[in-house]
Amino acid sequence: MSHALLNYDGLCRNIHGHSYKLQITVAGEPMKAPGSPKDGMVIDFSILKKLIQEQIISKLDHSLMINENAPTDKLDALGQMYERHQVVPFQPTSENMVVYIAEIVKPLLPEHIELFSVRLYETSNSFAEWYAEDN
Repeated sequence: MSHALLNYDGLCRNIHGHSYKLQITVAGEPMKAPGSPKDGMVIDFSILKKLIQEQIISKLDHSLMINENAPTDKLDALGQMYERHQVVPFQPTSENMVVYIAEIVKPLLPEHIELFSVRLYETSNSFAEWYAEDN
């Protein structure tokens, strides 16, 4: 995904990309259902992966995220090159993106499962993290 930081005082004010890595942690009681294929699971990872793929990755992968206050009028005119873009009401920093992702994921989880944390790596050693207990 790429982004640009509006009014930033460094190189990140320019459109640039990252190979983000997203980690989602959920909390809940493991199912106690001997004989069930889901016995011992809080959630089947394949279900969680599908939810994240459909609601987050498929929308953000290979897209440009840009603040709604940035000059976005030329994006549509540029056609296919900027066909995939997300105009958001915040500065698209990793810190703001973890909040954005948490707000999307929380209501999609089954009732008995809570979102515990969201961690988004912008580089291999730089990340932002959101914890439910802090929000």
